[in-house]
Amino acid sequence: MDTFKTLGLDEEVLKGIAKLGFENPTPIQQQAIPVLLQGDRDFIGLAQTGTGKTAAFGLPLLQVLDFGKKREQALVLAPTRELCVQISNDLKDFASEMRGVSIVPVYGGASITRQMDQLKRGAQIVVATPGRLIDLLDRRALSLSEISFLFWMRQMRC
Repeated sequence: MDTFKTLGLDEEVLKGIAKLGFENPTPIQQQAIPVLLQGDRDFIGLAQTGTGKTAAFGLPLLQVLDFGKKREQALVLAPTRELCVQISNDLKDFASEMRGVSIVPVYGGASITRQMDQLKRGAQIVVATPGRLIDLLDRRALSLSEISFLFWMRQMRC
């Protein structure tokens, strides 16, 4: 069985997930992490709720981004405010042992002014709902010009 270390994750990322008690990767994580660590790859992953999809893309993302840059480098699109907040919190937990990481969730129902201030201070990862993303783009408070990674979380309906 693979471990997170054998998948190629570095020590800073491994410390963050160990702190959360994660020991062995799930099938989606085993398939996604090595591919996404290569950087410039397209990847489509489909898995049931609760199987670790956020870690499947989030752990390699934390390893490949340049946290010395205070510009948006990754965008995660989430269909709902609740999922936006959950993904953002999970990414922050994974990055708990890393320095310089800024993750900003942007979603409707919260102060857009506060979110614009957070973006102005610099964020490498933006987790957004589509409506709030459009609002921020219209206000020129967010630029996609330096986005290198896009993740689209979708809720499956039966």
